[in-house]
Amino acid sequence: MPTPTEQYITILEGLKAGDLGLLRSLAGQPLDTTLTGFDLFTGLWWPLREKSQYAPRREVAWLVAKLFACVRTKNEKGATLPKRLARAMPRHNDRAASRADQLFDEIVLSPLRNIEPHLQSAIAIVARQGLSLDWVQMTNDLSRWEDLKVRQKWTDQYLDEGERRM
Repeated sequence: MPTPTEQYITILEGLKAGDLGLLRSLAGQPLDTTLTGFDLFTGLWWPLREKSQYAPRREVAWLVAKLFACVRTKNEKGATLPKRLARAMPRHNDRAASRADQLFDEIVLSPLRNIEPHLQSAIAIVARQGLSLDWVQMTNDLSRWEDLKVRQKWTDQYLDEGERRM
């Protein structure tokens, strides 16, 4: 039986172009910006929330829906954003590596309410390299973003993958 988060990502994967376009147009916006966007989101998220208290938190589900719509990448278990970002950045170019490190720092230092543009930039870098992401794990991690252990795990993954590439 898939978890509520896995179900949510499957729902996002099945969205039609028009719905994805609407979500893209709401990037960086709060949930209550438009009635149409609110209705679309609640239709995606609320049925899961009614079934399970373990469905992603509303704020996180809204963030992930917009990120997913803006930068489509295939969902792949274990392909975490920190690992993929470290892998996507050319380590032979000091300027590019420095920018990647700066972007990663902005991600892990941001509170959830300010993280969207940084995540969108990182996911775009990963997508340009044709790499997939573990959307389920990212959603679960963002659901616990206030826990410093989650951010430490991301940092460890980013640094470990970066060292492997050198």
